[in-house]
Amino acid sequence: MPIYQAPIRDYQFVLHEVLNTGQYAHLPSFADASDDLMNAILEEAAKLAQEVLLPLNQIGDEQGCTLENGIVRTPDGFTEAYRQMVDGGWPSLTGDTAYDGQGLPNVLATAVNEMISSSNMAFAMYPGLSHGVYSALHHHGSDELKKTYLPNLVSGEWTGTMNLTEPHCGTDLGLLRSKAVPQADGSYKISGQKIFISAGDHEMASNIIHLVLARIEGGPEGVGGISLFVVPKYLIQEDNSLSGERNGVSVGSLEKKMGIHGHATCVLNYDDAIGFIVGDANKGLRAMFTMMNEARLGVGMQGIAQSEIAYQNARDYALERIQGRSLTGPKNPEKPADPLIVHPDIRRILLTIRSFNEGARALILWTALQGDLSHLSDDEAVREQGDDMMALLTPVIKGHFTDIGFANCVEAQQVYGGHGYIDEQGMGQFVRDARIAQIYEGANGVQALDLVGRKLAMKGGRPVLTFSKMVDDTIAEAQTDEALSFAIAPMKAAKKDFDEATGWFMENALKNFDHAGAGSTDFMHLLGRLAVGFMWLKLCKVARAKLAGGTTDTEFYQTKLTLAQFYMERLLPETAVNLTRIKAGADTMMSLPAEAF
Repeated sequence: MPIYQAPIRDYQFVLHEVLNTGQYAHLPSFADASDDLMNAILEEAAKLAQEVLLPLNQIGDEQGCTLENGIVRTPDGFTEAYRQMVDGGWPSLTGDTAYDGQGLPNVLATAVNEMISSSNMAFAMYPGLSHGVYSALHHHGSDELKKTYLPNLVSGEWTGTMNLTEPHCGTDLGLLRSKAVPQADGSYKISGQKIFISAGDHEMASNIIHLVLARIEGGPEGVGGISLFVVPKYLIQEDNSLSGERNGVSVGSLEKKMGIHGHATCVLNYDDAIGFIVGDANKGLRAMFTMMNEARLGVGMQGIAQSEIAYQNARDYALERIQGRSLTGPKNPEKPADPLIVHPDIRRILLTIRSFNEGARALILWTALQGDLSHLSDDEAVREQGDDMMALLTPVIKGHFTDIGFANCVEAQQVYGGHGYIDEQGMGQFVRDARIAQIYEGANGVQALDLVGRKLAMKGGRPVLTFSKMVDDTIAEAQTDEALSFAIAPMKAAKKDFDEATGWFMENALKNFDHAGAGSTDFMHLLGRLAVGFMWLKLCKVARAKLAGGTTDTEFYQTKLTLAQFYMERLLPETAVNLTRIKAGADTMMSLPAEAF
């Protein structure tokens, strides 16, 4: 069975030493989040991930879910594990205390969720969207809706889903056909079909709360006529207890998928299901985007999570498997062969994956902290900056992290040779499970278009200018330490590539919008590589200070510097290729007639 060891020391390093979350103890959520409490939560989450969820990962992959007489059955052990998670209070970690949540910061929950997703991605997706439903209702729902739904969503007694996609439309939501008919009592009757619905049905929770996009009968066409509705699986009585009566939503089928077999991805049919509007009529996308942006950061985290567990297993295999001799002479002359770890190409794979994992983990935790500060800080400038960084980096984290995370899983599988293609090793599951993260919650090409088409110009370019200055300032600060000289030239070159790419879009994209589309994916990866490099500089600064201060944990901090140097030498220079492709423009790409493809 594959192994997984939660990287608790790395979380502690980033949270306490790099981000110094203790400095925010005067703010709500952080007031109770002492270093000791955070460490205790991380350690308990690691036990849940390693001891409860990891053993179910291959079981879920092998058994999958079944649909029997309209009821979805999850794999063996999933229901018991979910109950253990709820009883442990894990779903309530960041919930509003007004609804019985623990009110802790999201930056901590991001670390916890990575562990859960690494150990069992299919399972992690059942409660995965519940917090997004909670957020959408918390921000946009009426007081009555909040009172009815939030306490049980916070506790995990109920789970939530997001219903956008229909058979004929995915990203282009203006085409959706689901309709909502107003009723005399203020409710609506919802009819239509939704597909690809994660956790669309199961029996692990006593109720499932669906957020559904639909068009009010007679409403405007296009995205300007879409409204958002909350539709419970089981109807709720006035005292907030369940009536036991099933609403008009049923499972048409379970999707047969490449991966995440243990997760119930459903086709849902709505037949005059009773729903209640969330927010204003015809303004549903605004409310849904509250949920989608949160979900996209969670999907980016899944890219790291699968990359991490794939790395750990490939590393152990490389240390144990003997195969061939070192190019510089036998390292284990008493044995018939040397372990795989002696071979430079195996080390290339492992260092490529690990240097991404640890830099990307730091970036997503830093971004989650920016999100916390955007809501909690008592300084308007800090709130503004936090909001800007969340907006700018959300598509980058979703797109870049999941593309690289999937590629890393494939590379980790390669370490095993033929054994990596055999199911019992588990590497094939990591590859198959990681693949969906590039597609759902907005395919990565859409994330790239959002970045170039919307985020670069938003607020007069303020977010990108702010981030640009952060990078410049961090490089300037690193230049004062001779020991970090290995990072300066690569970071300056990558930053120059970023500046040139941004300028090229400003000069050319308005003349021909296809130029923006043609270069958007490369720009997303260029910014992703630069942003991870930016975090590596921050990590290096702390590591250097610890080493200079006479730490006893020398190996940990020295390893950070080695990983950073590998990233700077081997991965960051890819920005030059991204820039070359961007500047090639769209002319050749768009010149071939459609019928010639």
